[in-house]
Amino acid sequence: MAIAKKKTKRARTSRGASSSRTGALAVVFGDQLDAGAPLLDGLDRKSDVVLLAEVKGESTDPPSHRQRTILFLSAMRHFARDLRRRGFEVRYVEIDDPDNSQTLRGEIERAIAELRPERLLCTEPGDWRVRRAFEDAAATSGVAAEVLPDAHFLTSTAEFAGWVEGRRRIRMEDFYRWQRRRLGILVDDDGQPEGGRWNFDADNRKPFGRKGPEVRTRSTFSPDALTRKVIETVRRELPDLPGRDEEFGWPVTRKQARAALDEFIEHHLGDFGPYQDAMWIGEPLLNHSLLSASLNLKLLDPRECVEAAVAAGREGRAPLQSVEGFVRQIIGWREFVRGIYFAEGPEYRTRNSLGADRPLPEAYWTGETDMKCISESVGEVLDRGYGHHIQRLMVTGNFALLAGIEPADVADWFLGMFVDGVDWVTVPNVVGMALHADARPGTSEGVVGSKPYASTGRYIERMSNYCASCRFDPKKRTGEDACPFSVLYWDFLLRHRKRFSANQRMALVMKNLDRLDDAERKAIGRDARKLRDPSGVARG
Repeated sequence: MAIAKKKTKRARTSRGASSSRTGALAVVFGDQLDAGAPLLDGLDRKSDVVLLAEVKGESTDPPSHRQRTILFLSAMRHFARDLRRRGFEVRYVEIDDPDNSQTLRGEIERAIAELRPERLLCTEPGDWRVRRAFEDAAATSGVAAEVLPDAHFLTSTAEFAGWVEGRRRIRMEDFYRWQRRRLGILVDDDGQPEGGRWNFDADNRKPFGRKGPEVRTRSTFSPDALTRKVIETVRRELPDLPGRDEEFGWPVTRKQARAALDEFIEHHLGDFGPYQDAMWIGEPLLNHSLLSASLNLKLLDPRECVEAAVAAGREGRAPLQSVEGFVRQIIGWREFVRGIYFAEGPEYRTRNSLGADRPLPEAYWTGETDMKCISESVGEVLDRGYGHHIQRLMVTGNFALLAGIEPADVADWFLGMFVDGVDWVTVPNVVGMALHADARPGTSEGVVGSKPYASTGRYIERMSNYCASCRFDPKKRTGEDACPFSVLYWDFLLRHRKRFSANQRMALVMKNLDRLDDAERKAIGRDARKLRDPSGVARG
């Protein structure tokens, strides 16, 4: 199986030998480190210039985890070095350059003023704000600008828009099946799923049990001289960034990213599927791929990830349930949320259909709380800039949903605190999936999900060993020792009872809510108000 990568044709720009102007100025953003990008294929190495710029604004608004900043800057510097070795003319602006304006727009405008290019080029940014900075710089400078489609993805924004058109509802499962058939992945000649099922979710939600997981040690990539210099620079220039950098070991080159993919396929894919939703104290990595950062920086191509996983299944090195679970994340969820991001437009990140207005608790920055699941999950983020998808959705995301935390603040935290944070993937996952804040006016269902992914502490108890060493009881919904998740879950339903009563998928849950007597409802409301206070999670 080979998934073809689309090519974007574009006429080359050249300049005469007597001209002092640059032909084209091609801007490469920090999450576009694709050595095979059509943008690069179309450049004239004698007359065109590639611009990469490190700016403090991308690490301070919102605050970026130290390891996220180090990863981006180190990967950019390695990429620029490789471009020069391939003969490209590169203008690279380092973060401590005294002339650095520290904004993307400022550095694009400065490069235009100095190089006087005939045209300005970039690959479609994965952030509406970044695209606006690019276009504003071009408009201010009076230079013609061209934005090329991003061939990294399996589905273009136009293809996704075509799939959406005319649909009453937009659901990832429908999109995923369309993708499988369209791309010919894990389907037979009649377009039916291999194994007779489109997904193996029922088999892929197993807890570890009392013995816990058996996980092979993961390889890390020791910082080379270039990365060590970046670490020193970030410590000096951006000393107030959150998180810790002592354990930095993320792939920063294409070669390292490919090695990480090979290790995952060989040693972890087999056990990834059954336990992909499980959590365990002291085991933040488990059998997850850890490839999202490399994919989002475009050091890896989704095609090669899918092809490697499918090949492992064909050769009997991984069961179908694990292969399908991994493929679903790549061609299904990843492509789906990107499609949603562009289809819904720039205003999507500001949606707040549940009217959540609480500030982000300090525990999200410190990990200091009696809630073991929060302290463990946030602590791992502070240490590595990483947490797997269930920690994000059903621990930190679930708490933010139940407590009514302002969606934009939560989205900023997720964007900055995870090494794989990029706006196109963060916003739909947070505003849509985790916070159910993206419903359009007059509807009870969200764009991404038909109902909120909300749960009591019982879910966390079932899928982890967090609760065994926590002072709170997930079975209780009132009282000093009641699990904050359980208290807030029922309070959440009470606060939004009218809205959710109109949602057919919430019918059973609302019947259970109606069984609560007035005294218990009052007790839940009282305890929930304490927890929803900004300092409540520190106590809870």
